[in-house]
Formats: sequence, structure tokens, C-alpha cells
Amino acid sequence: MPILNIEFKARCADIDKAEKVLLKLQPRYTGTDLQADTYFNVPNGRLKLREGNIENALIHYKRENNPGSRQSKVMLYRHQPGSNLKEMLAVALGIKVVVEKQRKIYFAGNVKFHFDTVKNLGTFIEVEAIDADGSIGVEKLHEQCRYYAQLFEVSEADYISGSYSDMLMEQTKN
Repeated sequence: MPILNIEFKARCADIDKAEKVLLKLQPRYTGTDLQADTYFNVPNGRLKLREGNIENALIHYKRENNPGSRQSKVMLYRHQPGSNLKEMLAVALGIKVVVEKQRKIYFAGNVKFHFDTVKNLGTFIEVEAIDADGSIGVEKLHEQCRYYAQLFEVSEADYISGSYSDMLMEQTKN
């Protein structure tokens, strides 16, 4: 069953300051994850295999590349580290790009926060307002994203419309 997500991603020049702002709200800290997201060639949406010390999942998602808060439909399969899943997907689909990052993960209710340092890209904040069972609704999720964007003082110019994978692939073109 797809999970409804409203999310935004933004550049963040002072990620430590942003994290201190969030800490005043006493969120639940999940930990710092060193993640490698391997994106595969697929005909629709995006398919990535996340490998980390906290999160390990095969993730398919569809979303528009728009700046600001945007809706994603996400399907998630949690896998065991060390399986041959990556090799199978690479052979069957081909690897598009690999994104390496250090990610601090927090939760406040249904909202997930990522403070990311992405190799070759810089530092970012990602906020995901999540409705896993259809009980929250799109408007409330958008409201939550607006609240946190204001809290972190995200400007229109800070928003990232694509994914880290798009940004890395754009770098290799130039």
C-alpha cells in the first residue's frame, strides 16, 4: 500500500543552527545514518536501494520535481543488509547513480526530519510529513511542511525541486 508523503528539501548553509532549532521541540532522535542510495533505471517513478546502518529499504516513489512542498507516493520494502538484492537489481535494471550521505534522523509525531550532508553536493534539510494510514490528510500534511519551513527560515531560493540523484547527474553533465 502506498504511503502518502508531503515533503520538502532545501539547501541549508548552517545545518547545526537548523538542528538546534528543531531540538527545542524535543523530537525523537533515531540516530546518524551513513547511507548509500543506489538508483536504478526504471520506466516510471524512481527506484532506489537504501543501504545504511539504520535504514535499509528498497523504495519506489513518484513525485513531481517542484520546489517547495510536494506530494510523493511511496512504496517501501525493508530488506536485510548484505543480501544480493543490489546485485540482482543492477543486473536487471542497470545503475543510474549512487548518492552517498550522512543523515541525522529525527521524528516529531508523524513528521520525519533529515539533516543531510551529501557527498559532492553540500548540506540540506528534508522534512517529510507522513500519512501512513490515510488518517491525516493532504491539507494537514501541507500545513505541517509550511510550519517547519517557516521554523527553519527556508527561503524560496533554498528549495530543491529534484532529488539528490538529479543533482549529481546534472553535475556529471557539466
